[in-house]
Amino acid sequence: MASDRATLKVQERDEFGSRESRRLRRSGLVPGIVYGHGGDARPFQVEERTLRTLLGEGHTLLDLELDDSAAVPVVIKEEQRHPVRGNVIHIDCLEVRLDEKIESEVPIELEGLDQAPGVREGGVLDHVTREITVEALPTEIPEKITVDVSEMVIGDTIQLSVVTPPSGVKFMADDPEEITIATLSPPRVEEEPEPELEEETELVGEGEEGEEPAEGEEPAEPEQPERVGESEDE
Repeated sequence: MASDRATLKVQERDEFGSRESRRLRRSGLVPGIVYGHGGDARPFQVEERTLRTLLGEGHTLLDLELDDSAAVPVVIKEEQRHPVRGNVIHIDCLEVRLDEKIESEVPIELEGLDQAPGVREGGVLDHVTREITVEALPTEIPEKITVDVSEMVIGDTIQLSVVTPPSGVKFMADDPEEITIATLSPPRVEEEPEPELEEETELVGEGEEGEEPAEGEEPAEPEQPERVGESEDE
């Protein structure tokens, strides 16, 4: 749970567009925006190294200090990452009131994978749902939801309905029975390839009776049997 809030110091940004964003990133800065209660949006830029450290610590609620203005509590709504390198290239924040519940996306993590009997028997454990929307006060939004799979056997399925949310947190799901968190399937058996048919070693037309000549070849004339006892003068 977030209790000791970190402070993220950012600078106002007044130039926009993809070209300016690329220039910022080359300079070690990340463009971002914070949305306020009244719908007003304030663009900012922040040092990539500072942001990377803060995100690595798993903060879900933090104080955002824009230039010399007073810090305001915000939650990170979205992180846009580079598809190849994985670094953050844009960040969206939402200003919140600490006494009002909000909805937020929280990652789901599995624990006890190595202890699961089904995994020890060679079964395949699939992590199906990796994120869930929760509703809670900003100070009570968990960094993650942990699901214990250490007792799963082959054929087991864990639904959201059997997961207990932390105190003060509500899962925003219409039908938790329909949300699968993890499944454990039997071992996948690789089918052995069928043996290839042996290639015929005889060439078509060799030693075969009744076969038609290849295209473009003249049919061979049958040999005339030699008549015994006939002279050349006949």
